[in-house]
Amino acid sequence: MGDLRGLTQESKNLRVTTICPGVVETELGLDITDSTAAGALTEYRKISLTPDAIARGILFALSQPDDVDVNEIIIRPTASAF
Repeated sequence: MGDLRGLTQESKNLRVTTICPGVVETELGLDITDSTAAGALTEYRKISLTPDAIARGILFALSQPDDVDVNEIIIRPTASAF
């Protein structure tokens, strides 16, 4: 939260939001050659969010009135892999 306060002190018109996404569908890691790691990643991604879900969270923060500052959004899947 310290970084947010520092940034918002730069201007009264600056709004800063930290977006903390859970596991998201992506190509990152699809080239893993270790079968154990690749299997674990495949299992973990069974509950992954779509990029659209993250975009909707960002849109929520951006669409707030000028006098509202959404400081943090944590976006996680409702299911749990663990």
